[in-house]
Amino acid sequence: MTSPTYWAAIDRFRAFARTEPDREAVIFPDGKTGADLPSYRHISYRELDDWSETIAERLTAAGVGSGTRTIVLVLPSPELYAILFGLLKIGAVPVVIDPGMGLRKMVHCLRAVEAEAFIGIPPAHAVRVLFRRSFRKVRTTVTVGKRWFWRGERLAAWGTTPTGTAPERVPADPGDVLVIGFTTGSTGPAKAVELTHGNLASMVEQVHTARGRVAPDTSLITLPLVGILDLLLGSRCVLPPLIPSKVGSTDPAHVADAIDRFGVKTMFGSPALLIPLLRHLEQQPTELKTLHSIYSGGAPVPDWCIAGLRAVLSEDVQIYAGYGSTEALPMSLIESRELFGGLVERTHRGEGTCIGKPADQIEAGVVAITDDPLPTWARVEELAGELDSSRGIGELVVAGPNVSTHYYWPEEANRQGKIVDGDRIWHRTGDLAWIDDAGRIWFCGRKSQRVVTTAGPMFTVQVEQIFNVVAGVARTALVGVGARGAQRPVLCVELKPDAVAATVKAALRARGTEFELTRAIDDFLVHPGFPVDIRHNAKIGREQLAQWAAPRIGAEAKR
Repeated sequence: MTSPTYWAAIDRFRAFARTEPDREAVIFPDGKTGADLPSYRHISYRELDDWSETIAERLTAAGVGSGTRTIVLVLPSPELYAILFGLLKIGAVPVVIDPGMGLRKMVHCLRAVEAEAFIGIPPAHAVRVLFRRSFRKVRTTVTVGKRWFWRGERLAAWGTTPTGTAPERVPADPGDVLVIGFTTGSTGPAKAVELTHGNLASMVEQVHTARGRVAPDTSLITLPLVGILDLLLGSRCVLPPLIPSKVGSTDPAHVADAIDRFGVKTMFGSPALLIPLLRHLEQQPTELKTLHSIYSGGAPVPDWCIAGLRAVLSEDVQIYAGYGSTEALPMSLIESRELFGGLVERTHRGEGTCIGKPADQIEAGVVAITDDPLPTWARVEELAGELDSSRGIGELVVAGPNVSTHYYWPEEANRQGKIVDGDRIWHRTGDLAWIDDAGRIWFCGRKSQRVVTTAGPMFTVQVEQIFNVVAGVARTALVGVGARGAQRPVLCVELKPDAVAATVKAALRARGTEFELTRAIDDFLVHPGFPVDIRHNAKIGREQLAQWAAPRIGAEAKR
């Protein structure tokens, strides 16, 4: 296998542009029809290739080149993919971040990158001007949309036809940085993850392998990175109308319409998207005849949702629960038929959530639970006897060609998150898990969210899955109140519509007495709606729930 270069990935894309120039690359919403469903336009592979080539030429003329860190704040659109491919063509390094993390937090993160170029929509440039000292190294600016009160280039003014003045293509080492992507910061400080050209090449191959090496054909895209991977595999990428930071507000009727209208074969979605889609299909049955596979991620999908999708969709549709992160995508995968072969029942007994076997070329292991650095594998071996409980629950670590081995920022993240093992670098996921005799990973919760009582630790997902089967419960969240080591376990509860709080609480209390894992829980608090992460709208913000619960525990005790 030849070493990946700057051009290895882009050459895959250009091959499709040459052999199937008129094939639709990106299909995107453009206004409304009379039936209140979106109308769509499309851009072909040839058009996207030409447009990205034009962007590469103009950026080069503006001084953007190999290694130039370039902030990209653009909504999912053909413009986003043209910009990203244009940057890839010249070896510049896109910097991507979720604006939904909050203005000051986002600015703080971007300041650390010290970018020299900035491409964004008007509100993003307004932030750049407002916090100009945080972007003092930016020399090149491009506005996607109307320019307001700042200078710089406008993307629309560049056109889409290349002149042939793009720079000569220079090979890159597979270890060269391709993109810097920030974690959401939903369970800790946001970190700037370096993904290399080698990482991207491996991701493409692993996604292809996960699909049985069958071409994706037509994909529904709800996460930009998935769109990049699918474009490199020659897919027609359909962008449904959604707001990236509010995936849960997406109209499921629009999702079903896009699948049906464009013959979507495969899709990726978080639980925040799949649960409303299931409810829509239950109320307004639609065959979705072309759909072949669904991949979920961002947070564990409730097993009742997977079972519901199995019931409303064709028998041959494959539904995968996936596991991954900004640092490593994918890490593991499991198909619904395996889950319902006895694994779900084990989940409800408190064994954790099975997330399948490691993805192709991924090695996985567990290390002792500690908040201290583990600089070398030798230190891991020293702590090997400290894995929790008879199952050997520990922090999940992974290594493989698609796994990022370095954070750009902060440096402390490398000390806390990476383990050196000779030539291999293990990534500490921050997730707690155990691995069964069949090599399957069982997810038990985030390390930072574990509840440590005087009797020992309690792991969120393990505990919550015991209670989530109680009638009237939408979902639960275990939090700890008090100082770690002497925390009081509290179960926060989100109710289904029309559920009676007192009745549900009584049922939860009775359920808790049935299992050793949950007998210590005496406090059950009903919450109106859990806080969730901004990327997938699915990961529960247990830190915020703990702050909410603390004063209420005292009030409950007095009553």
